[in-house]
Amino acid sequence: KVVTLAKSKKFRDNHGKVLLEGHRLIKDALEAGAVPQTLFFSTVGHLKLLPEAEIKRASLVKVKFEDIKTWSDLVTPQGLLGIFSKPDPAKMSYPAAQLASSLPLLLICDNIRDPGNLGTILRSAAGAGCEKVLLTKGCVDPWEPKVLRAGMGAHFRVPIFTSLDWESVPTNLPAGVQVCVADNDRDAPAGAASVPRGAGTAGSAPASPKPPVKSSPKAAPEHEDEEGAAGIPELAAQHYYEDWARAPVAVVIGGETHGLSPAALRLAASTGGKRLVIPVVPGVDSLNSATAAGIVLFEGKRQLLWRHKQEDDRQKLPVPG
Repeated sequence: KVVTLAKSKKFRDNHGKVLLEGHRLIKDALEAGAVPQTLFFSTVGHLKLLPEAEIKRASLVKVKFEDIKTWSDLVTPQGLLGIFSKPDPAKMSYPAAQLASSLPLLLICDNIRDPGNLGTILRSAAGAGCEKVLLTKGCVDPWEPKVLRAGMGAHFRVPIFTSLDWESVPTNLPAGVQVCVADNDRDAPAGAASVPRGAGTAGSAPASPKPPVKSSPKAAPEHEDEEGAAGIPELAAQHYYEDWARAPVAVVIGGETHGLSPAALRLAASTGGKRLVIPVVPGVDSLNSATAAGIVLFEGKRQLLWRHKQEDDRQKLPVPG
């Protein structure tokens, strides 16, 4: 009963617990400092694959493999399930290799509601070396089983801050950050009444991008009516492979159904941010949000590393005289 309940968002929110399944995910969670409550296993051999000191903190319950098959969300259950306290990103111990590769690159997810997409996006964020990921209200719960499966351990490699309203997003960003958006509206300007949807775009950047309109740094109300978007500022648009990643930088990825919030565009404008366009062949629909996120994040990583190398090279030049 507990395992079944732990699959529901209501249980996760009310009790502050999450359900993890499989050796890899549970091992990653334990090594990152997540607190185990109960581990269900079908054979003792499953426990031998986990750090001994960590599993002593949990209640260990041996069950029949048939029971785990009934509870499992995996096509091929591994015989190991765990109920953990919901991880606090501020208290986690992320892998040293991940921290050493961390960049001043942040990701903001806006209305990402598909579990598979969010999990894949988190995996890309961890792979690109993002400093942190911010999920606004309207995103799917990152601790949903489908998100965890698609994330492939990313939840324990990059700090994930969830359920943020737009008023609190700026307080979770570093000083001097520039916020860029990847939007999905190739024809309408950002200041049009319709809100851009999605994360990639099927169009090309305008020949003469317009400068961003000055905007208040304070984010717009979370539940602003999309039809009342007349005040949305226009943002300069450019191809994603052109120069835009100046440390620190944050990228907003919008969902494919509800797209970017007006507040996301206002926040970008207030920081001098840009619209990043991923051109695709005419007639092809816009890119899936997870695909677009991977493209933009790894391009941001490339630009930041290139810029860092340029600065290092300048510092190594001999001083005249």
